[in-house]
Amino acid sequence: MISFVVPAYNEERLLGRTLAALHSAACELSQPYELVVVDDGSTDRTAAIATAGGATVVSVQFRQIAQVRNAGAAAATGDVLIFVDADTFVPPSTLRATLAALNRGAVGGGASVYIDGKLPIWVRLFMVPFRFAFRVGRLAAGCYVFSRRSDFEAVGGFDKQLYAGEELALSRALGRRGKFVVLRDPVMTSGRKVRTHSSREVAHLLLQVLRHGTKPLKTRDDLSLWYGERRDDV
Repeated sequence: MISFVVPAYNEERLLGRTLAALHSAACELSQPYELVVVDDGSTDRTAAIATAGGATVVSVQFRQIAQVRNAGAAAATGDVLIFVDADTFVPPSTLRATLAALNRGAVGGGASVYIDGKLPIWVRLFMVPFRFAFRVGRLAAGCYVFSRRSDFEAVGGFDKQLYAGEELALSRALGRRGKFVVLRDPVMTSGRKVRTHSSREVAHLLLQVLRHGTKPLKTRDDLSLWYGERRDDV
């Protein structure tokens, strides 16, 4: 069975669309599945929307994405884990390619990421090399990561020391265990982060990581891209 694990914090505006797409994709492929939404201390209607959308709701108070995803995996019952961000649309073709990759022996993987809506020019220029580098480097973007449960548990899940970049660490850990693939098939995620944060802010974070390695990713202090409250643009 497939377990879709959806971490969520104040996602009332986009969560319903994401869950509906997952329902549709799994039903089109006639796959048994469950939806697990991990509500990380939301103050809006996230939990109610998740319940209305047919999901099991796991309530936590972590404000750390790695722990939230691990909590969802622990509550899930499927042998295939697919982690999907609450603002990400997964088409049936991508789910089909995911299952095919696992059936061919992959331990896990990701998908090509496209961003919806009007985008700043720096983002449009960045996305093509980003997709190529992640596919060649066999690194999953956080909005869509899949694995067999046995392999996920064997590598210890997402690294709880990290507040960001945990999907990259998991990609590397799974890649050491077996074949990790990044599908050409796409998912579509919201462009709100790149519309509500400037290129200067993003460049500052990248520079910090280049200078100090993973140290800046072990605290929320400079990670407003993921933990800030600028969420009005969907």
